[in-house]
Amino acid sequence: MPRFTYKAVSPDGEVIEGETEAASRQAVVDRLHADGHVPIRAELSRAAAAVAAGPTGLAGLFQPRRVRREDLVLITRELATLLQAGLPLDRGMSVMLDLAPVGPVRVLVEEIREKVRGGATLADALAEYPAVFPNFYVGMVRAGEAGGTLDGVLVRLAETLERAQALRENVQAALRYPALVVVMAVISLAVLMTAVIPEFRPLFEDAGAAMPVSTQIVIGISDFLAAYWWLVALLFLAAALGFRQHNRTEEGRLRWDAWRIQAPIFGDLMTKIEVARFSRTLGTLLSNGVSVLNAMSMTIDTLDNKAFARAAAQAQGRLAKGEGLADPLAETGVFPGLALQLVRVGEETGRLDDMLVRIAEIYDEEVKRAIQKMLSLLVPLVTLALGVLIAGIIGSMISAIMSSYDLPF
Repeated sequence: MPRFTYKAVSPDGEVIEGETEAASRQAVVDRLHADGHVPIRAELSRAAAAVAAGPTGLAGLFQPRRVRREDLVLITRELATLLQAGLPLDRGMSVMLDLAPVGPVRVLVEEIREKVRGGATLADALAEYPAVFPNFYVGMVRAGEAGGTLDGVLVRLAETLERAQALRENVQAALRYPALVVVMAVISLAVLMTAVIPEFRPLFEDAGAAMPVSTQIVIGISDFLAAYWWLVALLFLAAALGFRQHNRTEEGRLRWDAWRIQAPIFGDLMTKIEVARFSRTLGTLLSNGVSVLNAMSMTIDTLDNKAFARAAAQAQGRLAKGEGLADPLAETGVFPGLALQLVRVGEETGRLDDMLVRIAEIYDEEVKRAIQKMLSLLVPLVTLALGVLIAGIIGSMISAIMSSYDLPF
């Protein structure tokens, strides 16, 4: 059986760790529960040894320089587990400090612990790190502290962050292969046009025959790229920098994001991603006692698409006037019909928070299906386009060779 290393908290609050054989990670967790301990981590021994080794040698070059999203998920889950085990906040933060690896996470946990020891609330301590803890996170922690349900709030936060992280990873993983295909296509064309095609020029010049128009175009493009490749690279770099500068302005980013949610094929996917993020965040905040207006403000800050965020802000303005949520969202024109109907049902039944969480789950699945559908079309289309382009180039060269030697083609 594989060996696992584990860390847990004993009933008296002490951190215990060790190594044991078990059939699975769940078996280790069950064994720790049976012994009265609260499990924190259970990992295969090889992974644990790699983590314990720390950033030595060249491996230190690849250590993260900041707290990542996955680190925030882990911090939230560990603190929730420790508080549910009955540890006070100060003691829980100390245990987390013992568990944290050397690096930015340990520094962050230690600084927060010191602020809490100095008399600050956890929410106030977290608010001093806006780059790590978003507004909705701090707002939920503040609501949990006020209501005496901090452990439950942290559990919900961990689940929300884990689902958001899973959605983000699914999107990134799905787009990785098409991006690789496009990059390889560009490299292949660059090599073909700058290294292969020029080798045919002496052959055509020696033959003395007039080349077909298609061949002249291909050779002309090849000569231009071979002589002015640096200019092409500079143009692409200038376009990239111009696009980046354009998106740094409020209006520029708004125009780009508005196009993203209206674009064919990709627009529907972008909309579903934002609906899932909006619904999950708002539903989680409402279920933890945050007022609907404050919850809307925090939710808007979490949206990545500025056009979508502006639409939500417009709905918030009408919500403040007592017009409800479903109708103002409908008039923005960016929310799908299914989501609007479910929001309306949630308002009518008094279960808006539960319905919003359900909407998020529905659109998470919709995003997965949309990605699979997009990939089933995108990859073959890119491959086909590349094949047709290369076939056209090769065909023009073969046509020129045939005409040079008066061979039938």
